[in-house]
Amino acid sequence: MEITRLRNVGLISHGGAGKTSLTEAILFNTKTTDRLGRVDNGTATTDYLEEEIERKISISSSLAQANWGGYKINIIDTPGYMDFVGEVKRALRVVEGVIVVIDAVSGLEVGTEIVWNMADEENLPRIVFINKMDKENASFHKSYESIKNGLNANVIPIQLPIGEEGNFRGVIDLIGQKAYVYKDGDFKIEEIRDDLKDKSHSYREKLIEAIVETDDTLTEKYLEGKELTEEELRKTLSKAIKEQKLIPVLCGSAYNNIGIHPLLDNLIEVLPDPFFQKFIIGKNESDEEEKREISVNEPFSSLVFKVMTDPYVGDLTLFRVFSGKVRTGQEIYNSTKGEKERIGHICQIHGKQRREVGEIVTGDVGAVIKLRNVSTSDTLCDPAHPIRLKPIDFPNPTISIAVNPKTKQDQEKLSIGLSHLEDEDPTFRVKLEHELGQTIISGMGEIHLEVMIDRLRKRFGIEVNLEKPKIPYRETIKKTAKGEGKYKRQSGGRGQYGHAFLEIEPKPRGEGFEFVNEIFGGAIPAKYIPAIEKGVKEAMNKGILAGYPVIDTKVRLYDGSFHTVDSSDLAFNIAASLAFKNAFNEASPVLLEPIMQVEVMAPEEYMGDIISDLNGRRGKIQGMEPKGTIQIIKALVPQAEMYKYSTNLRSITRGRGIFNMEFSHYEEVPSHLAQKIIEESKK
Repeated sequence: MEITRLRNVGLISHGGAGKTSLTEAILFNTKTTDRLGRVDNGTATTDYLEEEIERKISISSSLAQANWGGYKINIIDTPGYMDFVGEVKRALRVVEGVIVVIDAVSGLEVGTEIVWNMADEENLPRIVFINKMDKENASFHKSYESIKNGLNANVIPIQLPIGEEGNFRGVIDLIGQKAYVYKDGDFKIEEIRDDLKDKSHSYREKLIEAIVETDDTLTEKYLEGKELTEEELRKTLSKAIKEQKLIPVLCGSAYNNIGIHPLLDNLIEVLPDPFFQKFIIGKNESDEEEKREISVNEPFSSLVFKVMTDPYVGDLTLFRVFSGKVRTGQEIYNSTKGEKERIGHICQIHGKQRREVGEIVTGDVGAVIKLRNVSTSDTLCDPAHPIRLKPIDFPNPTISIAVNPKTKQDQEKLSIGLSHLEDEDPTFRVKLEHELGQTIISGMGEIHLEVMIDRLRKRFGIEVNLEKPKIPYRETIKKTAKGEGKYKRQSGGRGQYGHAFLEIEPKPRGEGFEFVNEIFGGAIPAKYIPAIEKGVKEAMNKGILAGYPVIDTKVRLYDGSFHTVDSSDLAFNIAASLAFKNAFNEASPVLLEPIMQVEVMAPEEYMGDIISDLNGRRGKIQGMEPKGTIQIIKALVPQAEMYKYSTNLRSITRGRGIFNMEFSHYEEVPSHLAQKIIEESKK
């Protein structure tokens, strides 16, 4: 196969727009399958995981392959729910173009805007496909306007629908001036109906103007009034789309298999092949930037974009080859880990099926079975020509929950199971909080965590209890104070004696701990000073008010006494701890709570309810800014108030709002709440 006859395409959108149905329609029309798979009855090629069939949504990005007109198409069907946005990130890194699927009833939705911006970050040409044109309340015009205005993108229709809702019958090709009319799953190419000729002529003129504006030679010819051929228009349009000067808008119904043939023709014609970018940029072993030509004649380099567990063969590593080729039995180098590996069985993936192949060449996507130590974003390359490609930038989790095994015997199994799941999904994080005594799992939303807990049970046989994560409060002081600590014990033989005077004072938030030794004249021998500092640190780590670590405090050791026989490190350690506690209680101690920087994205109509809800969570609204049809609210909210916020936001916005958050800083807990926390800790 010539690499110029390869297309790597990602399907992206808000959840429920019909990406998986479109994938099924493409596979059916390319005769890859002999029937249209359905999400509703669990027969979709790319929604084959047990949890996908149960929930009737895509959870994992899935590969499928099709052939059309002598071209090979690698399709990556991605989830639309933002709980699984990491799957979109990994897919966009290994494709040359995307199809953005729009629901003709809903128009532009917040999830589509987010994945559109991700495609912008990867500099990807795209096609917009307005799906579900046969549904009640479907509107091509409203959907097109919502994209045009909401995304501020240079979108231009190259098709018009023939009818809408129950009367949707096909599509008009504006450049070729012909109609694809569908009936009973088949179509005929016909003349444009008389009642649609004026409208199609008007849209065609706008399309021609948009095309010629991207090419000086064509502009000159157009202004001279010369006739432009269909070939000239298509060639210039294709170039403009690849260079992202234009974004074409098509339409159809994936479920009823209308408009798929012209979509496939356009996909081949306007989306780029793997050679389009010409170079891949990475870093060599000296950490210097290196350009490598995208060519089969260059040394082998590839990026691992997914690691998954297959129930029959074990670990599968999915990778995209950017240069050279890789064969079964070849030694390769993991430049990210600094380890050599030997390639075993190479295969290509189609849904849940695997087909063994001897090699994978530049531009193509493949999988290898049972590599030893490979993670998502690792670079696999030629050992003689190492290069390290830019890793995939995954978003931070937005929700956390604590888990513990229902039986003690499962403790070790839980650790192994969570480690496997974390390796597979970089947006799923596991953290053992020693301070809080909890194992915390974090993800992109409640559905994401539910899926992971299901996998623990089904794949590893581990049942877990769920708990609300404890909040990592901190303690600090608001004023300067002094404290004395004396430890004296005499019980026959050698005694214990340590005596220290400390002064503590608050430091600016975030500046941490500082210990200053101001002992002069030998009041305490120098050999005991480390024990005193250690005693202070131990007291600070244990906390005084409610058992949380003390932060942002300066401690000054200014006096004390010792006994030539009875003094010891242990005695001064205890004395320092006592002195710190006494000083702390006199220094206006307060409890601090973590504050999160929260960014909520939702349609404008929900802004009032969202702001009201954030205010009810003790949030401080920092501002709002519009972005197309979406509003972005920025706020600072205590972490304690953000538990299960994703569920609440989904309810407020009917599933159209999403958010992200990250730690910002610590702030003082209001006194009435602090008292409750302190009382709970004492219990």
